[in-house]
Amino acid sequence: MTSSQKRRLTRIGIALLIYAVILALPIDSWFEQPMALYVEFFLFLIPYLIAGYDVLIKAVRGIGRGQVLDEYFLMSVATIGALALVLFPDAEPHMAEGAAVMLFFQVGEFFEDYAVGKSRKSIAELMDIAPEYANLLDPEGYSYLVDPDDVEPGQLIIVKPGERVPLDGVVVSGASQLDTSALTGESLPRSVRVGDEAISGCINLSGLITVQVTKPYGESTVQRILTLVEDASERKATSEAFITRFARYYTPIVVGGAVLLAIIPPLLGFGAWSDWIQRGLVFLVVSCPCALVISVPLSFFGGIGGSSKQGILVKGGNYLEALAHCDTVVMDKTGTLSTGKFSVIEAVPVHDGDVEVSELLRKAAHAEAFSTHPIAVSIREAFEASKDGASIDQSCVTDVSEIAGRGVCATIGGMHVKVGNRLLMEDVVGIPEEDPSGIGTMLFVAYNGVYAGHLLIGDSLKPDAAKAISQLNDMGSKTVMLTGDREDVASAVANELGIADYRAQLLPQEKVTAVEQLLATKNTSGKHTLAFVGDGINDAPALMRADIGIAMGALGSDAAIEAADVVLMDDAPVKIATSIRIAKRTMRIAWQNIIFAIGVKIAILILAVFGIATLWLAVFGDVGVAVLAILNAMRALHVERA
Repeated sequence: MTSSQKRRLTRIGIALLIYAVILALPIDSWFEQPMALYVEFFLFLIPYLIAGYDVLIKAVRGIGRGQVLDEYFLMSVATIGALALVLFPDAEPHMAEGAAVMLFFQVGEFFEDYAVGKSRKSIAELMDIAPEYANLLDPEGYSYLVDPDDVEPGQLIIVKPGERVPLDGVVVSGASQLDTSALTGESLPRSVRVGDEAISGCINLSGLITVQVTKPYGESTVQRILTLVEDASERKATSEAFITRFARYYTPIVVGGAVLLAIIPPLLGFGAWSDWIQRGLVFLVVSCPCALVISVPLSFFGGIGGSSKQGILVKGGNYLEALAHCDTVVMDKTGTLSTGKFSVIEAVPVHDGDVEVSELLRKAAHAEAFSTHPIAVSIREAFEASKDGASIDQSCVTDVSEIAGRGVCATIGGMHVKVGNRLLMEDVVGIPEEDPSGIGTMLFVAYNGVYAGHLLIGDSLKPDAAKAISQLNDMGSKTVMLTGDREDVASAVANELGIADYRAQLLPQEKVTAVEQLLATKNTSGKHTLAFVGDGINDAPALMRADIGIAMGALGSDAAIEAADVVLMDDAPVKIATSIRIAKRTMRIAWQNIIFAIGVKIAILILAVFGIATLWLAVFGDVGVAVLAILNAMRALHVERA
């Protein structure tokens, strides 16, 4: 609880204590009427002003700024009107109710402030990932503290145990374990050693490491995440926008109705002025849209905060709402359902023999020397790890051309080499039938247009991939897998995971086409959405084309953070179902608040017209409903781990 919250609570407590004492005093036995009425008026004025002086000041300031029909103005008019009924000799006194309205309005304001603070706490915890300093290492081996913004790419920094990694980089010396929970929600630490990537925002748990900075602070993972979270509140969901528009028209209409209710009937001779003014005041108190204006945005804010605890960053309430209506989840295979860490299972040359195997690996590795594709990396690693392996000699590689979705061509020592799938080998004869085992991806190798052999590349599925698909199926979501692998490999993976619909042998641009086809066939009512889940590197076009783009395993991936609407900061497919579950729960809470608040207010407004509703009931209709709606909205913060 903040100091301002404590001061407000103390003020409310003092006002409530004085209010209770005044209620207990036998004023009617001490004074005769009308003196007892005036004494009671001045006594109740004390807790009224203690609790509500700031409300009156805000109301006056609102009038000066042209914001007449805000909640402070409505409460001020209603409570002053209740106290002013003492001027009507035939009116029933309402000083106690007037003071109570102000008191309980402040109670509601306190709960609102506390709930917003509670919701912001999870976001604030995420904001704590911002580094305060960096230990810059100079060429002479001395380190000194600098602002992270002053460190340039290529410079070396030291990260000591217990410190937060200030910038993105690569470990050049030392080994340690990094706590990534603030980014990913994952409790298990991540081991790093020389050559591994160190992501800003993580906490160094054990050893001293030296990191070579790869990005300036403004482009670092931690800064991108902070910007994403700060901007999230600006993207309002349709429900939030509806409530804002609703309050804009609802409040002046109801206030006008309250004025007409207080004036027209007595002018027409249907009762005393004091009676209809009281009904108008009840109408005025209930008309305040606090419960809606506060609780609905708070529900979405809580949903975003609860998601961040799970390492799921939602870029705005509008995306959370769209995710709640998601009934089709389209997934790329590599990097989403599989680890994306390829390895060469076997090398099969045309002619058997160790020399031929070694030469096949050498030619393929050199052809892939400049490619960053995971398959290319696996081929280079397999060559370097072989008994005849050595470092890649890039000087002998020329005329390199990489063809997306097909493979690579290069000239190696005067020999033209092709490494890729069957589409790349259209002019090569002797290509065998593809391996029917379905255990991996076949890459063919050709020298000067003659088939030389093939490599079998394997990619293992993630441990929780099957669980993720099972959860999505249980939720009633249709799952579709897109992959560039051949038909038999895709079929084997789909059967293992329980995916009924899959598309194989797709080029990158064909994945976008497949997403568009699925978008065209889904329900067009506007309440059903399609999510595409990809690794955020090669899938940016599909991520942007889908109704909702979800970036999988996006820790440190610039493309994912930019292109996706929802960013999963770890590699767990099970978080897909978790994000949808959080979104659906948030929407249920928001609509519970909308229906409850509007329903209660309409009921009390009708009762007020017939003179049945009292100011006490009006207090519940405004403050009580607001408090209950806020408490309900706070449930969105609490999310069970998958």
